[in-house]
Amino acid sequence: MKPLLIYCYDAYCGWCYAFSPIMKDIAEDFKNKLEVEVLSGGMILPEKPTHIRVSAAFISKAYKTVEEHSGIKFGADYLWHIFNPEESDWYPNSEKSAIAMCIFKEYYPERTAEFASDLQYSLHFEGRDLTDNEAYRHLLEKYSIQEEAFYSKLSSDEYKQMAYYEFSLVKQLKVDGYPTVFIQTNDSTFHMVAKGFTDYDTLKNRIEAVIVNLENKEC
Repeated sequence: MKPLLIYCYDAYCGWCYAFSPIMKDIAEDFKNKLEVEVLSGGMILPEKPTHIRVSAAFISKAYKTVEEHSGIKFGADYLWHIFNPEESDWYPNSEKSAIAMCIFKEYYPERTAEFASDLQYSLHFEGRDLTDNEAYRHLLEKYSIQEEAFYSKLSSDEYKQMAYYEFSLVKQLKVDGYPTVFIQTNDSTFHMVAKGFTDYDTLKNRIEAVIVNLENKEC
């Protein structure tokens, strides 16, 4: 059995958006040595709908830091909502994107890092509202997922419960920020290899060290 790489993220996390190209490359480069599991953290789950204007001022400064540190670019259609919050109709909430991830896993469990990246790009570059069902339609075409089946699952309690189960797993792992990456080598052993944005080479070296250590123990 391969060790399990666990990527704890949230579709609304700007640092996760910056990290997504790295995570996609890691998943591809280690596909023969690691299984990959993406867990949604539920970063934004307000008891009452909360308008984007509450966080827009913070994001208007923070996104520049993310760009400068990582090289990623936020799209004009996303930034319009940040700089024109009074005109925006956004009420950010992590729930629906997490449900979409749970559905996607049933179709392509080996491509979850890619799908997470697509969700983040949809929001942070293309400016799609991930609380809106229509935000996912272009991805259904890309991944050849039948629309009626997807939207039926998107509104079902069953998949909502799956999403909230993932939120609880992330809490059990004591994750207090995103992105966070672990390698699970047995039922009770988890090695944290990334906490916050981490460049490719650093993450690759940490993962390889865990794998080598595991192989040495098995010899």
